[in-house]
Amino acid sequence: QERRMNRDDDERDHRQTESVIESLRVLYNTKILPMEKTYWFSDFTTVQKLTDPFFRAKPMVLLLGQYSVGKTSFIRYLLGREHRGLRVGPEPTTDRFIAVMHSEHDRVIPGNAAVVASDKPFSGLEKYGVDFLNKFECVEMNAP
Repeated sequence: QERRMNRDDDERDHRQTESVIESLRVLYNTKILPMEKTYWFSDFTTVQKLTDPFFRAKPMVLLLGQYSVGKTSFIRYLLGREHRGLRVGPEPTTDRFIAVMHSEHDRVIPGNAAVVASDKPFSGLEKYGVDFLNKFECVEMNAP
């Protein structure tokens, strides 16, 4: 009985979240985007029109620090499992920018593919060029 109630609560929360996301998307497209166009917002910033993946993306957290201070170990602890894209060793092993995302299947997406994937919110990173994209990758994994 309790499991059923939790599932019902989860489904209700999911519907509410989807409703809020859709409302934000509609608000942006009907109110904010027309103002951006009217006042030539794109001439003053590198931010382009926000697309659906930006509204659907989960919140992101950025971890920065010197090598061997435990960033990757912390991520592995939070995820509760190992992944080949998250390596740990005595020497600097994570010399990349890694976006960890949930997926049903584990895989590593190179940076140049991640920025053009229509279902990913990374299109804005393309402006940093090939050198950056060679150091960027998206690690997808099935973790809580």
